[in-house]
Amino acid sequence: MEEERQQKVCIHPTRTPAPTPESIVEDGQVHFGTFDAPWQNINLLDAYKPCGPRMPDCLKKSRLTEWEAFEVCLDEGALISAVYKIGVIRFSIFVWYDKAEDKIYSWRNIAPKKRVRVASQLVSDYCYCKTKHSEYRIDNDFLNGKASAKGYTKGKHGEFSIDMAFERISPLANGVMPLAKNKDGSLRNALYSEKDFFKATGNVTINGKCYVTNERSVGIIDDHKGFYPFHAHYDWLTAMGKVPIDGEDKYFAFNLTRNQSVDQDQYNENVIWIENESFPMPPVKFTHKNGKKKADEWHVVDEGEKGIVDITFKINRVFYMPIHALVIDCYYALPYGTLTGYVTDPNGKVYRVDGMLGIGEDKTTHM
Repeated sequence: MEEERQQKVCIHPTRTPAPTPESIVEDGQVHFGTFDAPWQNINLLDAYKPCGPRMPDCLKKSRLTEWEAFEVCLDEGALISAVYKIGVIRFSIFVWYDKAEDKIYSWRNIAPKKRVRVASQLVSDYCYCKTKHSEYRIDNDFLNGKASAKGYTKGKHGEFSIDMAFERISPLANGVMPLAKNKDGSLRNALYSEKDFFKATGNVTINGKCYVTNERSVGIIDDHKGFYPFHAHYDWLTAMGKVPIDGEDKYFAFNLTRNQSVDQDQYNENVIWIENESFPMPPVKFTHKNGKKKADEWHVVDEGEKGIVDITFKINRVFYMPIHALVIDCYYALPYGTLTGYVTDPNGKVYRVDGMLGIGEDKTTHM
């Protein structure tokens, strides 16, 4: 899976993890950067004018988008699940891609505010969503490197359930990025994102068929809170598994995102995870072949096109979830497909990703 390069990759110093303060906001100011431990207090609502000077403070809560995603990759397929809050809309979601069938199964459960909880932090809090036909809970214990998810749902694609435990494999990726600037140059529209790579133990059951984990089963938790601009977009691609590295099968994953960070070199969430290690990566850019809604292939390269990242994502199936409610307009595509190409760590080592299952997101919001 890997090759050697002579040239090391230049990474901005801001991307080297710094000690994590207790609170993400102090005296109204957001701590931007990359950090080495989970936040004890993700108090983004304490930020001073987080969306700019013209937005009234009474709109802070409605502008804060939050979710925690629990992602699992098994031999038979891959799951994206989450508890989500965007504006006044709250829901849980489960999307399973079956490799053998080349088919997507999906369930979405919209619930009232009193029946939905998005974890306030990952140290000791939990997510929860309950409806007439579903119940889902994600428990977080990140100081001990652990998490778990348990729940069920029913719908047009039948019945689904999950009972899964996670144990951290590699150091976390924890970043806070500014998505906009004020006229005086100060940073605003803070986006917090923590992503962790785990060994997965448990099972997923779809319509009576139980898929049980083995030594290759892995997962990622993606915790996310942010004040998006009124018009926002991002692309995302990830893959995870166990691959040959230095003559030994090791856990491996990567995360690549292009969002509206005002300085992609200093503030991004791109990372490579190797068993017991993690490496920050430079900015990347995405190209969608055949346009946005008909894209059957993505190409992802490093922003400087220096050969640090070069991945082709051949799309097999796509789950679409448009959201249109009140002042919210959201285009959301979740493609599954096959990867070819490579990523490079800061030491210059190249890791080929040929044949890995890729999972992407293409999301545009107006709210």
